[in-house]
Amino acid sequence: MSAQETSFVTLGQRVLANPLKVRMHYGHPDVFDRFWFLTRGGISKASRVINISEDIFAGFNCTLRGGNVTHHEYIQVGKGRDVGLNQVSMFEAKVASGNGEQVLSRDVYRLGHRLDFFRMLSFFYTTVGFFFNTWMVILTVYAFLWGRLYLALSGFEDSALASSTNNNAALGTILNQQFIIQLGLFTALPMIVENSLELGFLQSIWDFLTMQLQLSSVFYTFSMGTRAHYFGRTILHGGANIGPLGVALLCSTRVAENYRLYARSHFVKAIELGLILIVYASHSPIAGNTFVYIAMTITSWFLVVSWIMAPFVFNPSGFDWLKTVYDFDDFMNWIWYQGSVFAKSEQSWERWWYEEQDHLRTTGFWGKILEIILDLRFFFFQYGIVYQLHIAAGSTSIAVYLLSWIYMFVAFAIYVVIAYARDKYDAKEHIYYRLVQFLVIIVAILVIIALLEFTAFTFVDFFTSLLAFIPTGWGLLLIAQVARPLLERTIIWETVVSVGRLYDVMFGVIVMAPVALLSWCPGFQSMQTRILFNEAFSRGLRIFQIVTGKKEKTDL
Repeated sequence: MSAQETSFVTLGQRVLANPLKVRMHYGHPDVFDRFWFLTRGGISKASRVINISEDIFAGFNCTLRGGNVTHHEYIQVGKGRDVGLNQVSMFEAKVASGNGEQVLSRDVYRLGHRLDFFRMLSFFYTTVGFFFNTWMVILTVYAFLWGRLYLALSGFEDSALASSTNNNAALGTILNQQFIIQLGLFTALPMIVENSLELGFLQSIWDFLTMQLQLSSVFYTFSMGTRAHYFGRTILHGGANIGPLGVALLCSTRVAENYRLYARSHFVKAIELGLILIVYASHSPIAGNTFVYIAMTITSWFLVVSWIMAPFVFNPSGFDWLKTVYDFDDFMNWIWYQGSVFAKSEQSWERWWYEEQDHLRTTGFWGKILEIILDLRFFFFQYGIVYQLHIAAGSTSIAVYLLSWIYMFVAFAIYVVIAYARDKYDAKEHIYYRLVQFLVIIVAILVIIALLEFTAFTFVDFFTSLLAFIPTGWGLLLIAQVARPLLERTIIWETVVSVGRLYDVMFGVIVMAPVALLSWCPGFQSMQTRILFNEAFSRGLRIFQIVTGKKEKTDL
């Protein structure tokens, strides 16, 4: 990030100012011609919420009124900025949200109408175009994986592969275009050019290869997800101001904090794409050829791993075993926090969960409709997988899908019964609560035995159906959040909150499982520190671990 910043504030600014003539005042330390600006719209925009990138809107005003933002290099001064992953992500979230607002603004609309063709192209690719292209790359990955899943579950892929090779050549060419999807490595190109000018071409290539060994591809891919999420959410629902995040550099970020920051933007999306890849591997005929499957999906798996593991890979002491154990306790305490209504999101899961829905409260009618349409994709898992179950007996009738919803109603009824029993019977009548649980378990066992005896149901069907109905529940939960104004005053809303908590527990365990495994492996922590950080930082980190090695005492 530091190297990219160097290329942006030197080579990038020179080219934007001359010859492209599309520099739009990037950064606050620029010098204003105050008297010129005061008569042409003012220095900044009036609203600090709508336009969170107020500096670039000053450049828009200047260009629209016949001016030109120039670049004068008197002396190059390095701007002090903390470049921990969380700080970088919050900064990129702010910039991406700002670019989403620019897309929706009148200023960009007017510039698009008034600039000449070549200057307009330069303006597009140096402002909103970069974020729009990033967004489109992520959407392309989604479309590719959902399309492959559809081909596998519908049986079309099976029949296409069974047909003549000549007739299938065009289809095969289209399906194997995964390699053209670039996962963010080209964002490093300006940095290589800048280093070539200052250090020489061979040294710049060596530096680039060194950064690859330091997992820079994981960082670029993770940053790509940050930009795509906040840019897309701003276009769909309007922007939100991203506050500053200050953390001491030697301090290791807790798992609960990483989950709060990246749960909706990275973790949930990565789990969704990983689930698609797993279901595709289990139902596609191509998965029988291991090499073809790996070649076709390796970039998608790299995306999934990067979005889940990057916050821990680039976290000092991120794979320390004792710290991982303490972090899991901290995460569960945050999830089940039962404090006051004045608790902050850092203390209470429920407060954080409500804050994550703030963008839905301010969105318009069409924004909510589009959100519901996007959430309907999770029902496709259920629709596709129930026809693969043995209990369906190969039937393709729509009745199979409709009957599968009985599973959802039964699961919901069991949850309501247990929750009601837990609330009704206090500690003195604890035996009744256990009795209700025992009866539910007995009924469930009897139902499974009946299905095994009188239908084609198998034990494999039980686990396969979880792949269908867990995404369905998540889709229903997201739609319920959109419909919160209608549901909040009903009994259903308490169930929605409880189910949302259970899903976040499940997502947290999935995210922490690989972290716990790598923390348990001996030597991995030392290897991570040695690869990512220089010798001076590694030495300071070891001293920091010794000083703060004991768990903090808490009053119970």
